[in-house]
Amino acid sequence: MNSAVLCKSYQWAVSVLESIGTWFPQLILRLILAWEFGEAGLAKFNGENWFANITFPFPFNLVSPEISWGMATYFEIIGAAALVLGLATRFFSASLIILTIVAIASVHWPDSWNTFGELWQGYAISDKGFGNYKLPLLLLIMLLPLLFNGAGKLSLDNLLGSKFCKTKH
Repeated sequence: MNSAVLCKSYQWAVSVLESIGTWFPQLILRLILAWEFGEAGLAKFNGENWFANITFPFPFNLVSPEISWGMATYFEIIGAAALVLGLATRFFSASLIILTIVAIASVHWPDSWNTFGELWQGYAISDKGFGNYKLPLLLLIMLLPLLFNGAGKLSLDNLLGSKFCKTKH
């Protein structure tokens, strides 16, 4: 096989991957994030308000635990539905990032740590006295591509944007 055939085959493979890359990775991120946030929101919706036992960071400590509970519940449920549809993806990604940062700071971050080694022990799924910020941190990182790049081509954001916001480049 000569180099021209290899080059052409490589270019074809890259072209196929790039065309799939305009919608598939974003869809997978949206679906897994929707599952995680939707599950958390439904657990809150069907459960007891345990926010009264938490110390929230400023300025979130200015809001009552009942309002915080309701906001977290509905942002997780509505945000999950919006992520599935790819609707207002950047808005809900930003909202869920803020919610996740507050959750890390108030629930998942270790109460105290003296060394980076102790802090690193909090990078875990279960809390063994050093926090458990691994999962919320991963969710936060997964939201970043949706915030910065949007929902992808297979989304209502793309459909509505192409229908109502035609721009010339």
